[in-house]
Parts: sequence; structure tokens; C-alpha cells
Amino acid sequence: MDHNIVKNFNERFCKEEYEDNGLLKSFNLTLEDNFNFGYDVIDAIAKEEPEKLALLWCNPDGDEKRFTFSDLMKKSNQTANMLLANGVKKGDMVMCVLKRHYQFWFTTIALCKIGAVLIPATNQLTKKDYVYRFNSGSVSYLIATSEGDVAEHAEAAMEEYDGIKKKFLVKGNREGWIDFDEEIEKFPDTLERIESKLDDKMLAFFSSGTTGYPKMVIHAHDYAAAHIITAKHWHNLNDESLHLTISETGWGKAMWGKMYGQFIMGATVFVYDFDKFVPAEILGLISKYKITSLCCPPTMFRFFIKEGMDGYDLSSLQYATVAGEALNPEVYNKFYEYTGVKLMEGFGQTETVAAVANLVGSTPKPGSMGKPVPLYDIDIVDEDGNSVPDGETGEIVFRTEGKKNYGLFKEYYNSPETTKKAWHDGLYHTGDTAWRDEDGYFWYVGRTDDVIKASGYRIGPFEIESVLVEHPAVLEVAVTGAKDPIRGHVVKATIVLTKDYKDKASDSLIKQLQDHVKKQTAPYKYPRIIEFVEELPKTISGKIRRVEIRERDNAND
Repeated sequence: MDHNIVKNFNERFCKEEYEDNGLLKSFNLTLEDNFNFGYDVIDAIAKEEPEKLALLWCNPDGDEKRFTFSDLMKKSNQTANMLLANGVKKGDMVMCVLKRHYQFWFTTIALCKIGAVLIPATNQLTKKDYVYRFNSGSVSYLIATSEGDVAEHAEAAMEEYDGIKKKFLVKGNREGWIDFDEEIEKFPDTLERIESKLDDKMLAFFSSGTTGYPKMVIHAHDYAAAHIITAKHWHNLNDESLHLTISETGWGKAMWGKMYGQFIMGATVFVYDFDKFVPAEILGLISKYKITSLCCPPTMFRFFIKEGMDGYDLSSLQYATVAGEALNPEVYNKFYEYTGVKLMEGFGQTETVAAVANLVGSTPKPGSMGKPVPLYDIDIVDEDGNSVPDGETGEIVFRTEGKKNYGLFKEYYNSPETTKKAWHDGLYHTGDTAWRDEDGYFWYVGRTDDVIKASGYRIGPFEIESVLVEHPAVLEVAVTGAKDPIRGHVVKATIVLTKDYKDKASDSLIKQLQDHVKKQTAPYKYPRIIEFVEELPKTISGKIRRVEIRERDNAND
């Protein structure tokens, strides 16, 4: 490949300056008002280098598919034409529950080209989750996998929500659903450009919180381009990279590592379409396909180490990044001992791209998130918004006045109050706390709003508490994160039993409550630890003090 193509392509979007030692000094995006990832990235590369490999997909059954940039252009055009013919138009909200199926890439790019809004969702949702998301997201169309019980849960939710105009099924057929794979083949693979604006809505994520149900985070088209900072300066990708980010497409991390920045860099995205994470399988794939770059949560690196990496050829691995939860220095050191590759930690949110990171060329401090990326003005402040001195814990904020903050979310959908609460007086408040050392490195402390990070998932206590209190045994409950040597943190439920169950606390009841949660919401949210207590710690106003439960648990470790 002509290496100048991607180089010139990147120069079209961004301006960079470097320190004498090679570290990134400044980074600014220069985007045209009609920038659209589908046309200006996928199609542009396809026209210059049609045979450049974009996506390498495989599954546990041994199936394998390779898609060039030309393939993605044509398949996304067919998908866009099919969706347009079925009524999808600019601004429509389209939910996609597609696991790691390659059709997700066709659909994401197609929706971007149309100007419709993609709402990724995990396949682990149940009826209750769909009802909430359909209503709060004003969802008009659904594209889902035929695997598992996704269709059943979605159909059950549609009995309470009548806004779904049409629904499409991938990898199968079902009464009342349009066969996605069969239908797109009826449509041409060319598409006349549909104009969009940089500030138009492009993507919507549901992000868990503690004071209510998940918030809906809206991103505009600039979000895609801002992930150059993620892929180029954190993942260290180029047009010869084969990159694996281990994330299901229902999560924001998939967009960080399987879509936007990777393709802008001309890299090949590696996708393993699995259901259950098996460390040996991933290690074997790195060896078999000669994967050069890997990104996943610390929990997965712990499992790799526990599995033992001596029997695998990991010599192709040139770079590794980690995010999603705090990195234990022991994991960093063990992985480096096995592979000679340093884990480069980073930090961001559903609302952002990579914001604090150990960027390419930096010397990581094991356990530190790194330093703020030069795309943003990031600080650590006290409750009054004043900068705190080095060594003092405060909230991580973005100072947003006087500049265009590419990649930062647009708003919380249909919730101006929630948006204003997080973003006011020139500051976007992340809700995450950290302290800064004398060298400018940030060290993560925790969430201000109690969101639990377990095995790479972000879990809001409120959702689990809402399910548990529906059980007749539960009078009151507080859900927190408890430390775990393997997963980092696990979900813990501290429960006050109702009068009829006061004398029935047992392992059997614990199992019953865990199964109740698994049936009512996504299974990964169930509490692995349940403790029965006489009363919960509360403030004078009656609010449960989860922090007191966590402090007590930590003191008992």
C-alpha cells in the first residue's frame, strides 16, 4: 500500500505538533461542516485503495470473512438503500443489537451515511430493559440478531411499546421480521451522497447512573473523527496494524476500538464473534492471526496471566492498551514479563473519546491513567470548580469555554436538566475522581456517582436495586462494588429482609435473589455477593450511604 494515502488523509483532518522527544504536544481537528465518516473515511479510502483489508471476522465455529474497504463501501451502500426503501430517514432512531456480527459494520456505516441515529445495545438486555430504552430513545426501527433470546425479549417489549415501525433480523428469519441478509442483496451497491452537518446527531449510547435509569448520551458526527486521538496516539495504529479490541458492539468501547479511529488510520479491525470469553481462545487467535495490537479491560489481562501465556506465540503483539477500570501494577508487570509489551492505560467515558492516557512515546507509570490528551483542556477540581494542588483528590473536568470540543458528547437526549447538571459554567463534570502527581500523571480514585466497574462493564446500582426490591423478600437494598482479585470488582447487594423473610436468610435465598436479577435484567448485572443486614446506613435526610458500605468492606479486606 502507498503509505502516503492514510498519512495525507489524516493531515486533512488534524494538525499536530510534537516535543523534541517525539511526544504529542498539541492536537487540533480541522473538520469541514459536512464531514461524514461513511463518505469521507470509508468511501474515500475505498476509492484510493479498494483492496486494503478493513475487517477480518471469524467465529468459534471456524468461519472466517475478510472485507476490504471497497467491500464495506458497497455493503454499507446496499444496507443504506435497503433501509431507505423501508422508510428509515435522517434523524430516525435505530437500535442495533448485533453482538459481534459483521453486519454491525455494514449497518453502522449505512446509518451514518443516511444521517439516522445509531443506538447500539447489548444482546443481554431483557424485556424490562427494552421497554425503557424504546421509550426513552423514541426508537423507530430495530435491527437484531436471531441468536439467543433477543427477538423474544424485544417482541415482549413491543407489546408495551408501539413505536417500532419495522424490525430486521440478522442471521435468520422469523415471522414479522425482515430478513436483513436476504433483503440487502436486492439493492444496488452505489449511493448518492446524503448531506449531513457536523453537529447533527449520529450516535446514542445508554450510560448507567446511580440516581436513575441509564442516561442517553448523544454524539454528533465529529465524534467519529475525534477518535483519531484514540487510535493513532493511544492505540498506536497505522495502516499495517491488525487491531483487536475485545468488546461487544452494544458497548461504547466497541466504537473506541472497532470502528472510527481504526479505519481512519487505515488499520485492519479484527473481530472474534464469540459469546463467552475464553482466555485460551483469544491467546490462540493472537498467535494464529499475528495480531499486532490489543485493547481490553484489566480483568481480561488478569485472566490471560492466570491462563498462562508461555505456550502461545505472542511475538506479533507490538502494542497493548487497557481501560475500563483501574489497572493493578501487578498485572502490568506480569504481562510485561511475559510479552515485553507495556500496558498503556487510558481513560475516557461514554461521553468522550480518549481523554487521559499514556500516549505513544510516553513512559507509563503502572497504575496511572497517564496525562490529559492535548485535544482537551482537562483539570482536577474541588466542589467549587477550583483547581486542586498536586496530590489532592478532586473531580476530573473538561474546561470547555472558548473552543470547539470535538468528540465530547452533544447532550443527554431529551434531558436538558441532566445535561446542565453535568455541563455548566464552562465545565463538563465527569463524575470521576483522581489526583495528579508532580509529573502531571493522573491516578484514578473512583466515581462520584457510585457506578460499578466490574469485568469491564459499567453497572448502575439503581437498575439492580429496582429489580431486587420487586422480590417479596427485599425490604431495602443498596448495591455497591466489592473488590475481587480476579474481576477487579463485583456487584454486591446489601439487603434488609421483609418481615416474612427475616428468619429465612440462607444460601438458598441468596441463589433465589440472584436468579431473580438474572431473569429481570441483563445477567452480567446480578450480585455475586449478597449480605443480609438489619438496617442500611443512611444520611439524615434518609438517603442510603453506599460509601459507608464500601468503606466497611474495604476495612474488612
